[in-house]
Amino acid sequence: MDSGILAAIQFLPKYKTAIKELALRSESFRTLCGDFADAEQALRLWEKSKTPHGAAHCAEYRLLVEGLGAELRQAILDGKAKSGGKDQV
Repeated sequence: MDSGILAAIQFLPKYKTAIKELALRSESFRTLCGDFADAEQALRLWEKSKTPHGAAHCAEYRLLVEGLGAELRQAILDGKAKSGGKDQV
């Protein structure tokens, strides 16, 4: 399975089925998952960094991960609304 999809499932495990279904039918959702995974990976790397600007980069990537996580939640909500699902994220 794609690393972006796996990252999304790890982030929102309760919605594993919805994430898989959206990933099958939406290239933009797959891209969003990939961006989320990339941002998480970059954050982990910066968290290990000893450089003077490491803390600033960590803060930037935390915001990015939070924002992409919110986009993932919204995409799932939108996907459930279109498919008639009633679960809440």
